[in-house]
Amino acid sequence: MSVATGDTWAGVDVGSTTTKAVVIDGRCEVLASHVVPSGTDLGRAASTCLEEVLRAAGGPAPRAVVATGFGRSAVKGADGAVTEITCHGRGAFLEFPEAITVVDIGGQDTKVISIDRTGRRVGFRMNRKCSAGTGTFLEEIAHRLGVPLGDLDAMARRSKKAAPLSSYCTVFASTEMLSRIRAGEPIEDLVRGAYESVVRRVVELTALRGTVVVTGGVVAFNPIVAEILGSVSGADVRVPRRPQLIGALGAALVAKDGLRVHQEQEV
Repeated sequence: MSVATGDTWAGVDVGSTTTKAVVIDGRCEVLASHVVPSGTDLGRAASTCLEEVLRAAGGPAPRAVVATGFGRSAVKGADGAVTEITCHGRGAFLEFPEAITVVDIGGQDTKVISIDRTGRRVGFRMNRKCSAGTGTFLEEIAHRLGVPLGDLDAMARRSKKAAPLSSYCTVFASTEMLSRIRAGEPIEDLVRGAYESVVRRVVELTALRGTVVVTGGVVAFNPIVAEILGSVSGADVRVPRRPQLIGALGAALVAKDGLRVHQEQEV
């Protein structure tokens, strides 16, 4: 595809927790991005997010818009849709063009995607059995402790010694934490233990080796997750500049590449 001056492409990633949109130019540079809560009306969230990012980008309408994520079918006016597996792999490979393993920790699931040195997806695994190991797990912990979700990372960093949780179940784990706090265990150690529980669920999916790229809103707001993952797995763990936007970025790249190519690869 020839790229004329001023050409742009857009990607919308409708996740269970947040909806993200990105506009890129012909050099694959991000011109604008926007994030909104997904809420219960995914179509409205997608429309709002796309309108805002296009307004921020300015210029003519994008040549193509591609949707991805949990609610990709709710994006009205999109030129097509592809899975978040494809988009997270494509977005991560742009920043790390080598053989990588992409770990996307989302609100309701965790995906591990293997990408070869040419950028081709060669395998993936996904955890959907329960919310343990996802953003929902951390949200529930914060809620039960009565602290802002954004405070958990700093609390865990004050820990002297992690206090592992015996339960993986979100409800049981949060109840266990409250009981142990009342028994005198430091809250910082238990929060650190909660983060380690998230990481343990990730490494249970598959052995992590080589270069691991962690994406998603969880690592964007809880960078300690990447640090613990590197320590536990021994892999070279890296975080993109915009980890929460990788899916939307990948969707925009798919739009620029030519949607049909990626749709054929997913069949």
